[in-house]
Amino acid sequence: MCLIAWNWQPNTEQPLLLIANRDEYYARPTWPLHLWEASPIRAGKDLQAGGTWLGLAPGGRMAALTNVRDLRQQRADAPSRGALVSNFLGSQASAQHYLDSIAPSAAQYNAFNLLVYDGRTLLGFESRGARMLNMQPGIAAVSNAGFDTPWPKLVALKSSLQHWVVQQAVSQTLSSEALFDMLANDQTAPDAQLPDTGISLERERVLSAAFIRSSDYGTRASSLIMLRRSTTLFVERSFDAQGRTGEVSLHL
Repeated sequence: MCLIAWNWQPNTEQPLLLIANRDEYYARPTWPLHLWEASPIRAGKDLQAGGTWLGLAPGGRMAALTNVRDLRQQRADAPSRGALVSNFLGSQASAQHYLDSIAPSAAQYNAFNLLVYDGRTLLGFESRGARMLNMQPGIAAVSNAGFDTPWPKLVALKSSLQHWVVQQAVSQTLSSEALFDMLANDQTAPDAQLPDTGISLERERVLSAAFIRSSDYGTRASSLIMLRRSTTLFVERSFDAQGRTGEVSLHL
């Protein structure tokens, strides 16, 4: 998962609205969103390592992960980060307890950001420095750097989501299709605004779009989660190098 934005409004009918893109190599085998066998987890599944990038579980539990992009610090022998999501979803631990439990071993993984919700509390975790963040109400986002690091695609997505939330509050007629349109934005950033993450300038350009397309790597899934007090909607659209391949919608 490489770009996530959310509107956190605790003590309301819809505490959490989240939209996200997962970027990955097209060749990496993946199952789309489904109910895992012998498990309460609803999520897509990385068939190479067995974990996931975004998922739900009963009780309003949600977890999402992004990798921190810095090829200068990448280790080939590090464990898969996708298990951090599925382990939380498969547990009964509070968000605080779970993040406390993984903090001592966070440095074993390649760098990551983890967002967890236990039905009451929304917390973030940055593996660099084992830093826990208590999410404040409102709109926030994370990409492949620390939470709310102002990369152009993150700033643009937050702005678009803020506009949607304001308009929805006024008219209550906006459809969720507009949220997927935000995730489908393939505009790249100017060179002067690109980060330096240890890859070529050409690759930085490609990866600066919210929706990524290249010959071997791109956005594989766009997801929407609306977590309400009484019902939850989870929609995932899947993509490959040729375009959209399917959609799964779960009403819980």
